Amino acid sequence: MADHRTGATGVLFAAALAVGAAIPVRAEPPLSASDWLSGSVGPARESSAWRPGDRPPPRFPGGGNSLPVAKSGDVGEVEVSRLDGGNPDATGTISARSAGLPRDLWAGSDALTLAALLTDTPARLPSMNALLRRVAVAQLSPPADAGSHQGKLFLARADRLLDMGALEQAQALLITAGPGNPAVFRRLFDIALLQGDESRACGFMDNTPGIAPSFSARIFCLAKSGDWVAAAISLRGAEQLALIDQDQALLLTHFLDDAFVDHSDILEPADRLTPLEFRIHEAIGQPLPTQPLPVAFANSDLRSNNGWKARLEAAERLARAGAIDPARLREVYGEQKPAASGGVWERAGAMRMLESAIEAGDIAQALPRAFAEFKRANMADLLAAMVAGDLPETTDQDAAQIRSWLRQWRGLEPIGQTDPALIAGAADDITLKGEALLAAMADVDAGIDGDLARAGRGLATLRALGLTDDADLAAAQLTLLPDMAEFPG
Repeated sequence: MADHRTGATGVLFAAALAVGAAIPVRAEPPLSASDWLSGSVGPARESSAWRPGDRPPPRFPGGGNSLPVAKSGDVGEVEVSRLDGGNPDATGTISARSAGLPRDLWAGSDALTLAALLTDTPARLPSMNALLRRVAVAQLSPPADAGSHQGKLFLARADRLLDMGALEQAQALLITAGPGNPAVFRRLFDIALLQGDESRACGFMDNTPGIAPSFSARIFCLAKSGDWVAAAISLRGAEQLALIDQDQALLLTHFLDDAFVDHSDILEPADRLTPLEFRIHEAIGQPLPTQPLPVAFANSDLRSNNGWKARLEAAERLARAGAIDPARLREVYGEQKPAASGGVWERAGAMRMLESAIEAGDIAQALPRAFAEFKRANMADLLAAMVAGDLPETTDQDAAQIRSWLRQWRGLEPIGQTDPALIAGAADDITLKGEALLAAMADVDAGIDGDLARAGRGLATLRALGLTDDADLAAAQLTLLPDMAEFPG
């Protein structure tokens, strides 16, 4: 970051550290359900009408150091704040009809119960992963008894998408509620950080009083706007009032002071790293690998300024999580010629050969090799998602069998024989449709671990809810697992 500052910045920073910034302190609420949203998803005590670029407000209204005194004993007016645009639980990016879901899916259920189920429902099978994402983004009638919990289900939907790494879908969903609410904006801010588009988020923060998600975010955005001295003053004030911890303060100090540009100290990342801390580590020349971090961080490696291997590994990880369209992974595979062998390079090389074979209309050699490489990495399902619809017919027996498996996995042709256990189950009670759907998805997931009887009950419930196509595809994928996966799960 030193190239954005003049040589005098270090002197100004040192001078600024001598100035205290007085900022009101409030109680800290629980962290977000998504742990990695903690740091730039700041505590409520950091909400105020102060904007980056403004002078810090006095500690108490009216200035001075004495506590404020009420002018009367009258009870003040109660202020109510909610997410913009009415009830956010009714918003979505696709209609219930387009999602293939009943609009009254949530009828009769408690909002908090649904939010908890949505957070915990597994979705390892690709067909169920796709269904869960449709549930998260669909426009459905909100629970009738949400009351003070209005918006909780909406945020749970967004957080589940974030936990899946589906940043673009989460961003589109959050925008439907409007970014003017702090709970929405702090998630949008984290998404922008991971996408490398923080300037837009900082610009909105600068023009919206009280929206800043944390002091660290304020300081970061002040620096991004070029106001390094104001950022340093804010940092000093936040330190004095214990509004940021010592590790955060040290990280921000390295970010703001160009005296640390050539410093040899390596800062240890936090145990629970946030998108803001991740970006600051990158800005000070100490970038962190995304592999040990939640899958959402892999989106950062997809940026064009990263090396091809990092982009390949990130695209594979995100595609496996259902976070990006497999077509995007296919595009990344085709960007260059593999420069080495082993691991991701072998899959990239196999895809390169398969693409040529598809174009030539002869997949007899290339398809078995590609299938073996992807199956070895437990990624045959991604190979199916990328090429199943493009594979020409072949007379080669092995290639023909693989082609059939890939097409059946995607529902492009009927499967020969579904495992009997998957069609013998009886449906559960579907009076509470939403709860029944999420429970059924968990039952189907159990089939990956070998409990086909439970999976059969889940499939029967899905059919009773009218989700026949989803049930049929899930049954086909569970039946094909021994052929498609190196190991279950």
